[in-house]
Amino acid sequence: MPAAPWSMSRRRLLIAAGLAAWPGLLRAAPLDWQARPWQLMMVGSASCHYCRQWRAEIGPGFAASPAGRAAPLFEVDVDGPFPDGLALDRRPRITPSFILLSQGTERGRVEGYVGQTHFYPVLEDMMARSGLTLGGRAG
Repeated sequence: MPAAPWSMSRRRLLIAAGLAAWPGLLRAAPLDWQARPWQLMMVGSASCHYCRQWRAEIGPGFAASPAGRAAPLFEVDVDGPFPDGLALDRRPRITPSFILLSQGTERGRVEGYVGQTHFYPVLEDMMARSGLTLGGRAG
């Protein structure tokens, strides 16, 4: 006996429930720009070899570094979701990308991972050009 046209199979029901929850799954947590006006967004991917290398070489000590204290890092997948209210120069396509944000506005960007030896000098140069001093908060 064929199913009634209005009946839903288990598979269709799961798909419909997933689609209904989709907007909530794609919404990233809001960032507190008042508490932390400068933040560093790392755009990465689970399949990115250089992202894994950065996480192994730099990641464990980043938060305690002068750069990490000046601009705490949060990660976003290259496919999103991105936090609401960001003003980026362009959509990130290279992983990893390190985007310096001030009150949600992009102030600088480093695309790619330059290796353990050069990462901090390149990052700190970008921060200085953007007006962020590592000893405190700049404008």
